[in-house]
Amino acid sequence: MRLILFLLFISFTGMMACKTAQKTSEEHIVQGITGTVTEMIGNQMPRIGQTPSASKAYPTTVFFYEPTNISQVSAVQFGAPIYKTINTKLIGFAQTDSAGAFHKSLPVGDYSVFVQVGQHFFANSFDIRNNISVLSVEKKKITDLKIVVNIAATY
Repeated sequence: MRLILFLLFISFTGMMACKTAQKTSEEHIVQGITGTVTEMIGNQMPRIGQTPSASKAYPTTVFFYEPTNISQVSAVQFGAPIYKTINTKLIGFAQTDSAGAFHKSLPVGDYSVFVQVGQHFFANSFDIRNNISVLSVEKKKITDLKIVVNIAATY
């Protein structure tokens, strides 16, 4: 009986050690993008005597595309940072956790980053050439990114 309990204990301990090691290796990246996605809603104008509302975690999917120009997307509405389609190559994606955190190992290069909002894509930054949310990944470096989904906010 003791032998059986001992073997069960060893098996259980071994499985837990493997599971912990697996999770650690999944979360550890040496090159790519890591960050958080939050949502800002409501009136964000400064008001005397009131503190601004804080952003909250926004669980979603983050997509990494080849650098994408505004001419390569179909907007839901003119001027809005919400897109129906993206006409460049999808390189990868990452699911955020309940705190909005994500990480993705990516090869060296430039990427346009979009966030899933409902059935559409969100990105609200542009460079001087109208490329959308372009980020660079450098060799053996991790790029940190904070994305704020602010389509329901007023400023």
